[in-house]
Amino acid sequence: MPKQIHLAAHFPGVNNTTVWSDPRAGSHIEFSSFVHLARTAERAKFDLFFLAEGLRLREQRGEIYDLDVVGRPDTFTVLAALAAATERIGLTGTINSTFNEPFEVARQFASLDHLSAGRAGWNVVTSWDAFTGENFRRGGFLPKEQRYQRAESFLRAAWELFDSWRGDEVVADKATGTFLSDPAAGSFAHSDAHFDISGRFTVPRSPQGRPVILQAGDSDEGREFAAATADAIFSRHGTLEEGRAFYRDVKGRLAKHGREPHQLKVLPAATFTLGDTDADAEERAQEVRRAQTSPATAILFLEQLWNTDLSAHDPDGPLPAFDPEVGEPKVIQGRASARMYRDPVGTATEWRAEAEAKGLSSRELVIEKTARQNFIGSPGTVAAKINDLVQADAADGFILVPHITPGGLDEFADKVVPLLQERGVFRTEYSGDTLRDHLGLDDPA
Repeated sequence: MPKQIHLAAHFPGVNNTTVWSDPRAGSHIEFSSFVHLARTAERAKFDLFFLAEGLRLREQRGEIYDLDVVGRPDTFTVLAALAAATERIGLTGTINSTFNEPFEVARQFASLDHLSAGRAGWNVVTSWDAFTGENFRRGGFLPKEQRYQRAESFLRAAWELFDSWRGDEVVADKATGTFLSDPAAGSFAHSDAHFDISGRFTVPRSPQGRPVILQAGDSDEGREFAAATADAIFSRHGTLEEGRAFYRDVKGRLAKHGREPHQLKVLPAATFTLGDTDADAEERAQEVRRAQTSPATAILFLEQLWNTDLSAHDPDGPLPAFDPEVGEPKVIQGRASARMYRDPVGTATEWRAEAEAKGLSSRELVIEKTARQNFIGSPGTVAAKINDLVQADAADGFILVPHITPGGLDEFADKVVPLLQERGVFRTEYSGDTLRDHLGLDDPA
């Protein structure tokens, strides 16, 4: 029997995926945009809607980074509102474990799980940069190497809070109009190197017991953290070879934590461009790529590698002839990609060689390096590619990131999903009520 595919819808905004210049592009703040994308995903029977979180607007050369949205609404507020605007789809948000506290986050997720009747999911992330910390008066308070230690302590503490109510400890006595309560209901005490808390949790056990836990780390520490604690892990490895290697690695780590392979879903992020034919889709994809990487955008990306102001550089000319400045990011603040190049000089050397060999300008090279269309083709071609990757154990499904907000998922929902359903690899109706049901996950112990 073929594997069932899991699909999620990502509400974009903080990346170069969104084509702001497209007339169909809408607001990333107005509630109607969130509702449209979430309802489209629910209509297509997606597992979950995913909302990223940003705790500070990024800056480049001391100004707000051009590709960021102007303003980033609070995740819990948006997801709570979507709980009333949707019925079945999972509602997942990124919440930081570095600049929050276990009690408040556990209380918010338990409340969301109640409000949504068991559809809450938590993408646990860490933050290391002092730039973000300035918003919390904690700039640089936590060394980078300790971020996953705190994250795991944070998550363990939150689990104790969720589990402090184990069932119907509070029962209404209708005869007297009072409540009969287990004296231990909600009591908790957690002490370790990062937290020393005790008290009584305020929210009775929610429909899922605990929200579904997602994680996105790609480092060895991040993969190990996911293997020990997560129900799903995001991935940037969307090709067959890289996807299978990542899949084997993270699934292979589960046994030492007493877990089975089905208890961790691997969900790479993916974009798509559809056309009536494969050739039509490829032509559209080229147009999208150029729209995603304007001349100004190309310069911004080069600055992230070269770590220096390139505002005077010609994007239609060759790459800078000098080497990047190695060290702490100087030009951009608050973006992980500022640290993604482990060997900036070596990377720049490779880029120059490739650009010269292919006759590419700076902008053309950046377009090639940042191209995000994982799936390009007719609806039939895209459905086949998605299914092939899942059946080959390169993924358990995909988190789709449309390049138009909020209507960019509509065509996929209308044309690709029915073909996956015809193949018998994607649901035609929800078979359960909770996000755990959608993902085929066990109830928490």
